[in-house]
Amino acid sequence: MSFSGKVKEELGKQMSQARHCQLAEFAAIFYLCGRVITGPGGKISLEIHTENLTVAKKSYILIKMAFGARMEIRIRNHSRQSYTPTYWLVVRDSAVVMKILKAVKLINDAGDRWGDSAGIPYRLVQNTCCKRAYLRGIFMVAGSVTNPEKGYHLEIAVTSEKLCRQLQELVASFGIDAKIVERKKYQVLYVKEGSLIVDFLNVMEAHVALMEYENVRIIKDVRNSVNRQVNCETANIHKIVTAATRQIEDIRYIERHKGFRQLNDGLREIAELRLDYPDSSLVELGQMLSKPLGKSGVNHRLRKLSEIAERMREQQDIIPDPKEDKRS
Repeated sequence: MSFSGKVKEELGKQMSQARHCQLAEFAAIFYLCGRVITGPGGKISLEIHTENLTVAKKSYILIKMAFGARMEIRIRNHSRQSYTPTYWLVVRDSAVVMKILKAVKLINDAGDRWGDSAGIPYRLVQNTCCKRAYLRGIFMVAGSVTNPEKGYHLEIAVTSEKLCRQLQELVASFGIDAKIVERKKYQVLYVKEGSLIVDFLNVMEAHVALMEYENVRIIKDVRNSVNRQVNCETANIHKIVTAATRQIEDIRYIERHKGFRQLNDGLREIAELRLDYPDSSLVELGQMLSKPLGKSGVNHRLRKLSEIAERMREQQDIIPDPKEDKRS
């Protein structure tokens, strides 16, 4: 099962005991996968159809808990080649359907006009607990979250731009900054920061999934931190080795062409130490001196040696080779 499937399965088992939360969650599900059918004689029925078994189960439980309604349950395959069934829940009692539509604020008490059918029924999400329930319902139908092992991405894809904007406001009320992008016919509300996804899971009360997500995040963060530290140490070692190699080359050049006798005591001492201890750091070399120096002092002396070697090379290039003169 995918990580999204685990989250939705957990949300499907999360049952609110308060009726107002049950109504908010059912309203979200009904908005995305429900419809009202008008039959002969003006009789109306309510249908929920979904390919997600978890959504079908949750819809059945919510209708039973909130309204005690009787339902027909049908399972259909679109074709013989299709292995994904569609689940249909149907409430045929017109009086019960009217009761449900009024409860989720789709029609008024007179039953003669539609209410908040174009977006979130704000009268149902006044309480924080109801906002959580509404987001649970929306996510179960239209949400997905990437396995944290692969990346950090949570999204809710709906066809209504108005609903998407309203969901963004609803999510923002919990301190979560979600973005919106258009993808083909869908408006996609998404979060790409790991800590915000954790907050989102907490808002929906998917606590088991949250813990699993956090565990993976912690392991990844530790692994990345160790890798960064190793890379940094490797870079530092490479830098030290490169610098030491260059310093030794300069010192040997001075030793071959001039010798150390013409160097002052400080330069001669650091030159001999660098040759004797090629792998030591500047700090370690400074501690070995007869009069210990810090890193900057040692670096200054080694730089002076390099300057001397460079001047000697330049002079060597300028002075003609006596053998060449004899040949000419």
